[in-house]
Amino acid sequence: MATRSILLFLLLSLPVSLSFVTSRTRGISSSSQRTTILPGTAASNLDDAVLDSILETAVDASKAAASIIRENADGSAVVEKKSTTRDLLTLIDPLCEKAIREKVVENFPDHGILGEEEVKPGIQASIDALEAKLLDSDWLWIIDPIDGTTNFASGIPINMPSIAVAYKGEVMVAVLNDPHRDELFTAVRGRGARLNGDRIHVGLQETLGEAVVGMESPAGEGSLQQCLQGIEPLMKSVRTVRMLGSSAVFLPWVANGRLTAYWTPDECAWDIAAGSLMVQEAGGKCTDILGNEYNLRTRNLIASNGKIHDSLLTVLREDASLSPLV
Repeated sequence: MATRSILLFLLLSLPVSLSFVTSRTRGISSSSQRTTILPGTAASNLDDAVLDSILETAVDASKAAASIIRENADGSAVVEKKSTTRDLLTLIDPLCEKAIREKVVENFPDHGILGEEEVKPGIQASIDALEAKLLDSDWLWIIDPIDGTTNFASGIPINMPSIAVAYKGEVMVAVLNDPHRDELFTAVRGRGARLNGDRIHVGLQETLGEAVVGMESPAGEGSLQQCLQGIEPLMKSVRTVRMLGSSAVFLPWVANGRLTAYWTPDECAWDIAAGSLMVQEAGGKCTDILGNEYNLRTRNLIASNGKIHDSLLTVLREDASLSPLV
C-alpha cells in the first residue's frame, strides 16, 4: 500500500506547465529470420552528405508534426483505446504521422517506415512489426508522431514527435522536436547531440545520491508491477524521481543534463530509438537492465550520464529484483 501511495503521489505531482532554461532484448521466435544488429558497424560505410540530407528531411518532418501538435495543444478527443485503457489514440496522432510520412516518401521513397499508428496494439505486434521492417529495407524510419499521447489528450504540454532513422538496424539520425518549448534536439551518430544547434552533454553527477532520475509506467503488460517493484528502492537511493509520461521528452533531458538518468521497464522502438541515440551522442550510456548495450530490440531501457549507470543497474536488478519482462 505504501509503495502504491508513493507512485500515486508522483503521478499527481505533475505541474500544469513546465518551463526550463537551456537533458531485454526480444524479437520474433524464429532467430533465423532476424537481422543481426552490430552496434558501431554501419556508420563507417555512410557518406556524410547522405546523413546530412536525412537529417534535414527528419527536421522538416518533425517541424510539420510539431506544428500540428502546437495548433491543438489544448488537447484532442480520444478516438480509441489501444492495448489497454492506458494506451490512447487521439484524432491528431494520425495527422502527425501522415505529415511525417509525406516528407519521408517525398525525399526517400525507397526507405522503409515504421510508424506507431500502423501497428496493431500489443507487445508482440510491435516486436513482429519491427522485425518485418528490418528485413524489408536497409534504411528504416522509426516514428512516434506524438510520444506522450495521454499528456496531449489532457492538454499537458509534455509530448513531442520522435523520429529515428536506422541503417541496417543501427540508429544513425535522431530528431526530437518539443513544440511547447521550441526545443529541437538532433543527433547524428559520431557527431554529437545538439539542442537548437548547440552541442549538449550529459550531467556530471557521480553518485546516485546526487541523481535526478526519470521513470515511466508504460501501458504494456507487466509494466505497472515492475514500476511498483522498482520505485521504492530507487527513491531510497537517488535524490528524487520524476514521472512525466513521455520517453521522447525524458531521454533528451538526460542528454542535456536536466536528468541524470531514465528508466522504463518496457517500451517500443518508436518510443526510445531517437532518444537513446541522443543520450549516447551526448556522452551517456544506454543499456537494458542486464547491462547489454542498447539496440533497436531493447525494450527495458536504462539511460544515464554513464557515471552512475552501474549503481543504478544494481539498485534495479538486485535491490528491486527486476529482470526483463520476457
